[in-house]
Amino acid sequence: MGVVVPFDEARSESESLDPLLHLVNEDMEAINRIILDKAVSDVDLIPQLAHHLIASGGKRLRPMLALASAKMCGYPGNGHIRTASAIEFMHTATLLHDDVVDESDARRGRKTARLIWGNQASVLVGDFLLGQAFRMLVDVGNMQVLKILSNAAAVIAEGEVMQLAAAKNTSTTEDAYLAIINAKTAALFLAAAEVGAALANRPADEQAAMRSYGRNLGLAFQLVDDALDYSGDTRKLGKSVGDDFREGKITLPLILSFRRGSETERAFWNRTIVEGDIKDDDLDHAIALMKKHKALEATMERARAYGAIARDALAIFPASAYKSAMEDVIAFSVNRGH
Repeated sequence: MGVVVPFDEARSESESLDPLLHLVNEDMEAINRIILDKAVSDVDLIPQLAHHLIASGGKRLRPMLALASAKMCGYPGNGHIRTASAIEFMHTATLLHDDVVDESDARRGRKTARLIWGNQASVLVGDFLLGQAFRMLVDVGNMQVLKILSNAAAVIAEGEVMQLAAAKNTSTTEDAYLAIINAKTAALFLAAAEVGAALANRPADEQAAMRSYGRNLGLAFQLVDDALDYSGDTRKLGKSVGDDFREGKITLPLILSFRRGSETERAFWNRTIVEGDIKDDDLDHAIALMKKHKALEATMERARAYGAIARDALAIFPASAYKSAMEDVIAFSVNRGH
């Protein structure tokens, strides 16, 4: 079964992504062909399930960042294409695993794979995609790139376990939460940015700069996601507002609201999040508490601060279309509505 990746949909998502999409469009088409090839299996369920998730769209920022990083750093070869394809497969695998761990019913406005095919199939197909990703990285033949992405895979798994341990735990601190999203989300952004510099064999300071860019962009991206879950538009989000609340997820807006709240308010959070006793009007009340304590505003302030660090990390690179496009990605990530 072929996997059709709707790049045209992604292109319409935001003007701030247009420069990057224009620069990497040809390489992304090559990635699309690789995905078509590598998602094929004689086991019918594998391409069916992979197609369901991959074809559902998404921003595809991680592979695009890998492409842009390589080009900005002057990489002359074509290993960045297979590396970026591997990154997309790694990300897709983590989405499959995430939905099982979080017991999610919808992603990007569609039923999750686990809801259609079950948890076991979702986990196993995720494992297949991870295996395919590392096959592609072996083909690239760059040990540093393999080291970067294998380390990212381990860190992401650690982040998933950390999140599981913090589930429904209202005593989670902001520092603990930042450690979770640093592993669970920012690690792959970091790796995607760093592999370009590694492929180009750039000096250590430039590779460190790309790590800083990717990590801080990833943190900003996740914090905006956290805020949008309570303040976004369902039509733009592709999911219902308040899914994190209904699933009992501990995110920064909730952590700040709990910490800044009264005893009565903390009792509300414990009833809804810890005990899972959610009544009809509880989401509205949760959002009202977040607004009262400026939790959403504070979450966005932190996201902007991480975005500023990411922008500063790029300062050592000379001006170029790729550098400008990567700066635009920061603006998109912080200012987006979905």
